Amino acid sequence: MSLEGLFLTLEGIDGAGKSSHLDAIEARFQAAGRTVVRTREPGGTPLAETLRGLVLEQPMDPLTESLLVFAARRDHVTRVIEPALARGDVVLCDRFTDATFAYQGAGRGFDAAVLSTLETWVQGRGVAGLLQPQVTLWFDLAPEIAAERLAGARLPDKFESQPVEFFRRVASGYAVRAAADAARFVRIDASRTREDVWQQVEAALVARGAFALATTGAAP
Repeated sequence: MSLEGLFLTLEGIDGAGKSSHLDAIEARFQAAGRTVVRTREPGGTPLAETLRGLVLEQPMDPLTESLLVFAARRDHVTRVIEPALARGDVVLCDRFTDATFAYQGAGRGFDAAVLSTLETWVQGRGVAGLLQPQVTLWFDLAPEIAAERLAGARLPDKFESQPVEFFRRVASGYAVRAAADAARFVRIDASRTREDVWQQVEAALVARGAFALATTGAAP
């Protein structure tokens, strides 16, 4: 029996609290005997991390921003994500393409059709279709509450410093993506206590059989 690779992503607006559960998710998979590759976007490789710094700090138009995000993603996919899945590892990624549609698309008002084209170029695998996560945990939180959580936490990057209205648009972008791929998305009510949020996360992963994915098939 060989282990099938699992691609799991966490999504949500800044301040939703998704990153605070990465350690617990990783530990839960490791306790189940899985090898976990923990990564993030933009980022995950030396090149992608360099591009991340530009995207988060430098002013640029939405097209330039989107091109840099997808360039970082291409390097990340080819150097980290696909090799890990081929080995049968769990890839635990803090954000992926859904964030691009939410932030650059809905938030910045960039053309979703262009983003879809870039998505196909970067994540296309021929007859296998697009590389997408098998499970996406969407930490859904009202932008007003997220803003309160972020206030004074650290020096904000150019996205974190955006007004609440920007995050309302981003949140709507996530809602659109979730509705379009309901089988992949799991909505997590991020307004609840940290313990309650973790219970939702763990229950969702158990329900998906995420901690016992042993198969004789090839990795995706």
